[in-house]
Amino acid sequence: MVRFSIIIPVKAINDYVRETVPYVQSLDGNNWELLILPNEADQDEWCDNRIKLIPSGQVGPAAKRDLGAEHAAGEILVFLDDDSYPSSNLLSVATPYFGDESIVAIGGPAITPPADSFWQKVSGAVFLSKFSGGNPERYISVGAPKEVEDWPSVNLMVRRKEFLQIGGFDSPYWPGEDTKLCLDLVNKTNKKIMYVPNLMVWHHRRSGLIGHLKQIGAYGLHRGYFAKVHPETSRKITYFIPSAFVFFIVVSCVMSTLPPIIQQVIFAGWAIYGLALMKALYDIKKNESIWVGLVALPYIFFTHIWYGIRFIQGMFSKKLISKLR
Repeated sequence: MVRFSIIIPVKAINDYVRETVPYVQSLDGNNWELLILPNEADQDEWCDNRIKLIPSGQVGPAAKRDLGAEHAAGEILVFLDDDSYPSSNLLSVATPYFGDESIVAIGGPAITPPADSFWQKVSGAVFLSKFSGGNPERYISVGAPKEVEDWPSVNLMVRRKEFLQIGGFDSPYWPGEDTKLCLDLVNKTNKKIMYVPNLMVWHHRRSGLIGHLKQIGAYGLHRGYFAKVHPETSRKITYFIPSAFVFFIVVSCVMSTLPPIIQQVIFAGWAIYGLALMKALYDIKKNESIWVGLVALPYIFFTHIWYGIRFIQGMFSKKLISKLR
């Protein structure tokens, strides 16, 4: 009996997917199927009747996941990214939560794999502190289970019945499609989304600063736009802080022309930011080496600037059109 339908959207079968499939095949229990959705009909490399390749055409991840849900036989949809792989106990950890009918979805952390390169670990380290990335529970197993209102689709499980009832992702956005889905799940089903710290997958990071900033910029652009069109979950003060930091930097550049009292405030602001970076370094060191943490500090600085700029751009965008990368 299939209970879990694991859905992975991908442009074409790649090395990351080839890495992921054996981890899926090693999951505890046999009550799962794996649906991989490439653009074109790739050759099946695995000779496993639990694995299905469903060509989708050139569409975004949200449309691929919606198509996968239509073909799914399981009652629980398990969404993974093509560059992520699950822990062996993923399904057994999830099972008790879906015994509670008040829970419509659960999500867990997407952790940087131990085998990732130094620079990939630096990219992942940016997110390991509230003082740098904002939501460390999305990137490391921390804290206790709790109710949340938004969760990334790299490690998200949803009841198929409710998923179809609300129309699925039904979203042209990427990234950000998961924000709209979670908002619809909570508002239209009156059920809960739970964060489960030991529901773990591993997620490969970007291998350089440019790739890291491209990803961050896409997040900032969509979050800024969503702050306007989906204020319920996207108009939080934490999302606006990087843009305020960009304004602070601009003001700092003309500090010498400002009254002494304003200059003192600016000095104090930079001192507070420096302390925040030291706290971020302390948090990163709990999970990564000191060298990863030190190199992550300039990454954090540029992350804040670029996210803040793109957030402002998103806020003033009349219509946001996501581009497939």
